[in-house]
Amino acid sequence: MKVRIGDGATGEEAEAIAGALARHLGTDVDVYVGDEDDAAANAEPPAEAFPLDDDLSPTEREEQLKEEIADILGGGPQKYKDRLPEQGKLFVRDRLDLWFPEGLKFEDGKFANFDSWHEDSPEVEESDPNNRLPGDGLLTGAAEFEDRDLHFMANDFTVKAGSMARRGVEKFLRMQQRALKTGKPVLYLMDSSGGRIDQQTGFFANREGIGKYYYNHSMLSGYVPQICVLYGPCIAGAAYTPVFADFTIMVEGMSAMAIASPRMVKMVTGEEIDMQDLGGAHMHAQESGSADLVARDEEHARELVAQLVTYLPDKAGEKPPRSEPKPPRFSPEGIDELIPESPNRAYDVHDLIARIADAESVFELKPDYGKEIVTAFARIDGRPVGIVANQPTERSGAIFPDAAEKAAEFIWTCDAYEIPLLYLCDTPGFMAGSQVEKDAILEKGKKFIYATSSATVPKQTVIVRKAYGAGIYAMGGPAYDPDSVIGLPSGEIGIMGPEAAINAVYANKLNAIDDPEERKAMEDELREEYREDINVHRMASEVVIDEIVPPSTLREELVNRFEFYADVDKSLPDKKHGTIL
Repeated sequence: MKVRIGDGATGEEAEAIAGALARHLGTDVDVYVGDEDDAAANAEPPAEAFPLDDDLSPTEREEQLKEEIADILGGGPQKYKDRLPEQGKLFVRDRLDLWFPEGLKFEDGKFANFDSWHEDSPEVEESDPNNRLPGDGLLTGAAEFEDRDLHFMANDFTVKAGSMARRGVEKFLRMQQRALKTGKPVLYLMDSSGGRIDQQTGFFANREGIGKYYYNHSMLSGYVPQICVLYGPCIAGAAYTPVFADFTIMVEGMSAMAIASPRMVKMVTGEEIDMQDLGGAHMHAQESGSADLVARDEEHARELVAQLVTYLPDKAGEKPPRSEPKPPRFSPEGIDELIPESPNRAYDVHDLIARIADAESVFELKPDYGKEIVTAFARIDGRPVGIVANQPTERSGAIFPDAAEKAAEFIWTCDAYEIPLLYLCDTPGFMAGSQVEKDAILEKGKKFIYATSSATVPKQTVIVRKAYGAGIYAMGGPAYDPDSVIGLPSGEIGIMGPEAAINAVYANKLNAIDDPEERKAMEDELREEYREDINVHRMASEVVIDEIVPPSTLREELVNRFEFYADVDKSLPDKKHGTIL
């Protein structure tokens, strides 16, 4: 490399410049002064531009920092760590090792609240070993999970029972706000007793306080998947994160969530109740519907989430990942034999799904809540779909309030994350009676119909057997803009079933017949006449439905239709939003 410097430079100056440039640039340098033809100085780079000293060791300052980090990684007081095994749970750092065996990409806020508890801090005159607050009891950062980058937060139950205070809240909020920028999923590993009451100043009512959690949850909702796993009793404010999440997994016998603790409940209402009865995993899985899944233990919880994410994109607007196609577990040839001819005889719709979906791909959500409807992710020829199926083994597949609400929420989630919908309709309609009216059948049924109406993802509807009353509306009927409505030969569509219809229309005529055999013969005749009127062939003849297909070809038919309509363009009216949900 040739370098020319100004007139008047001395030889020493030329040598200094040549040497500095050679070391810095790692190349030979010739320095010329003014217009001289001969170089005034030459320099070669040193044999090792940045010589390494094998004897170099960390400075005292770096060693001190490493000791501080190790101290923080130790978590809260040892006596609380010692109690974790008897509670069946892992220390939070071990939990992160389970979830992210390759290690974290990075952690944020490790030193949060460091000056308020560390024994070397100038702010602490006498360090109390029982008042350790490493990380302020809440960990946040980024990691890779099942080949997907995501944000995470995790409570440290050894620090004030995982309670939330000012610095931890700030970390939580920053993590959420960064997820809004990156468009990457969020994993919440919750084990919190709620807000730290004795330190509420500075985080409870502030603009950037704990209330902002739920604002951010709302902004993230439908933008990136939010998945929450509960490991302990999450009370009050902490209980809202799992219910705001798209998917909530509770661990059997360990986790719980409630608006108030049993002690507070007794103070307010006088009711004595234990934590599991108040808000345990099985209560929320079977009665409130707030838990999507119940895991056996910590390892099982991770397995469930690992399955779940395979159906989800990283963020809204992206297609969910496809997998290698697999044939179904059972042959579609058995579909027609599975479905009874009588609309009142039961069969398990899981057996039908197993003849349509790829083997080992069915992932059911809320299986113990609103069991009259099955909601499940599955794959058809490798393509993720959301299945909404009436379950004839549960009260004939009639739609009860809990089932309607469960279906509406599932449809809404599938639509948010571009997951196509498959409706398998076999229902006598919405349930009637005083109790279901008290349980808001109209209100929750409305939400079901609204979700079906508003979903813009590809939708396929199969009339498996009975499709009576408003049940056909909620289940993606012809009026609800599905891409196709196809029927099996066992299908029927009508205002009501034959039994109810002939009793409603011909009650007086039948009551006038005294002879029981004659009455039965008349009922049989009227029933068959009515069934002909609602028969799927009649519906196809009048082009109410698009096609009747042989049951053995149903899977192939769905494969072709989902493929053809994969990029269908659907729009909603130009408005801010609906008012139903």
